[in-house]
Amino acid sequence: MAKFPLSDLRFYAVDTNVLIHDPNALFKFEEHRVVIPMVVLEELDKLKVGTTALAADARQAVRTLDSLLGAATPAEIMSGVAIIRAGGQALGTISILMPAQQSNLGLQPNSNDNLIINDLLVLKQSTEVADVVLVTKDINMRLKARGAGLSSEDYHNDQLISDMDSLATGYHHVVGSFWEQIEAIEPQRVSGDGYHQMNSATLQAILERKLYVNQFVYDDKEFVCRIYKEVGGLVTIELLNTALLMRQKAWGLAPRDLFQGMAMWLLFDPEIDLVALNGPAGSGKTILALACALEQTMESKDYRRIIATRSTRGLDEEIGFLPGTEAEKMQPWLGAFTDNLEALHAEDFDPGSSADYIGAKVPLQFKSLNFIRGRSFQQAFLIVDEAQNLTPHQIKTIVTRAGEGTKVVCLGNLAQIDTPYLSATSSGLTYMSERFKGFQHGGSISLQGVARSRLAAFAEAHL
Repeated sequence: MAKFPLSDLRFYAVDTNVLIHDPNALFKFEEHRVVIPMVVLEELDKLKVGTTALAADARQAVRTLDSLLGAATPAEIMSGVAIIRAGGQALGTISILMPAQQSNLGLQPNSNDNLIINDLLVLKQSTEVADVVLVTKDINMRLKARGAGLSSEDYHNDQLISDMDSLATGYHHVVGSFWEQIEAIEPQRVSGDGYHQMNSATLQAILERKLYVNQFVYDDKEFVCRIYKEVGGLVTIELLNTALLMRQKAWGLAPRDLFQGMAMWLLFDPEIDLVALNGPAGSGKTILALACALEQTMESKDYRRIIATRSTRGLDEEIGFLPGTEAEKMQPWLGAFTDNLEALHAEDFDPGSSADYIGAKVPLQFKSLNFIRGRSFQQAFLIVDEAQNLTPHQIKTIVTRAGEGTKVVCLGNLAQIDTPYLSATSSGLTYMSERFKGFQHGGSISLQGVARSRLAAFAEAHL
């Protein structure tokens, strides 16, 4: 193989799972050289066929590659084609890496991962200065690459936080009295209209952190407020209290703690179009969302229907082998919703009849994520369960389905991620919570505690 010219720029070799995770990843490597191993193209070719979200992401990655390389000659592709950014700027290059003739260098060529690593080791030998870095979401592949003497790293461009301690919870705690601490900085005159305006600097002084709209502040004296808006250095807060939040009812369900009360406040607010609920197993995410959906669909008629979907690896890949219609195929995956429907009516005189009535009267539809792409949902209450298993790109696909008058509620537990290429910091649920932080019509709450049972609470804390 010919020697590459002297350069201090890096070669970034992009693995298939990175292109599936973010089909636009090719534009994220700045001035460096992006290399696509031929094995990656072969894997994309196998994945691109079908109706699954995985196939759609593979097709988009292939189209992006074609848009960058389509007009180039073979010689230009071998040497590197300029990556044209938005606005016409050319920065960095992209090329296809042909398979190297296998030798004793590297790993046994018995898997695609090993073939890619071996090709990159040959590329590394052919360069004089430039470092060769493998970018992959596969932890084991990164370990094998390092063991073989190759630099490797995860894809971090869509990770907005470095650790979970940085994730916004949706609320701030003030020790002692909120008003006493505020008055010590700046005297206040509070009106009786339910809202109060103050200097942003005054509020930030006692919280010692940046504020965002639709976050809550609570103290030890049962005071609660919500950041309503911030304009020109002035912040408007909505005056609430613990008793008010705990008196809320949704389809007969009352919040069990203050954090559930905050979540219900956002779920009931018609001005909030997106709510993200993160919390441990049994913290009440699904039952809260379902109860609020029933209340606003059946009683107040704010929404015409409830749409429930769920991210599950098997569901995302294929549902066609189960018998029946789409709704019938979805039933095994969405047992959490039917279980919570039964729980909401457990105290009825005839719970069985109540469940049958709900099933017949409530416009509750179960949809597969595979068939959400391209649709538009109007006046719907859309609940996305297990959202921690979605990539940022998949989250965008779902949220952009929301039409006029639709509320999207994403539920997830970042401690229970089932996909091998996602972590708590790279999950689509984390990405969405951070991206929508500060959006006037969105909010997120991290629920605490386990309300399911004392056994579940102990297991969550000790197992």
